[in-house]
Amino acid sequence: MEKYLLLAMFVQVLLTFTVMVIMGRRRFAAAKSKAITMSDFATMKLDNAGDTVRVADRNFVNQFEVPVLFFAASLAAMQMNAVGYLFTVIAWSFVASRIIHTVIHIGANNLKPRYYSFLVGCLFVLVMWVLVILRVFGI
Repeated sequence: MEKYLLLAMFVQVLLTFTVMVIMGRRRFAAAKSKAITMSDFATMKLDNAGDTVRVADRNFVNQFEVPVLFFAASLAAMQMNAVGYLFTVIAWSFVASRIIHTVIHIGANNLKPRYYSFLVGCLFVLVMWVLVILRVFGI
């Protein structure tokens, strides 16, 4: 099961790099269209870059928030020999929720489904942590 968990972690990393590329392309497009200047990058004052740039920037930052708890839970589970079938399925479910959240966020950016995909992902991470604690403490 650990190798499938590691694969889920890798897919989350790939998602982060994919968002980084999208963010970079949008930033360069804004610079090319003169919406922002290269000096704006010195202070990261990208307010004039437009919503598509700000949304991609925000999504990229978001990849280093709740996913950190996912990585910590995954690594703790591996270290404590607490990786099982259910844990791995929940981990993959978290990654799927992050992909859905990203597609919504950097796409149409519909708030309600975006919020629900984010909330569900948070719940998956909480369940992962509960499973680790239950397994480690034999509860």
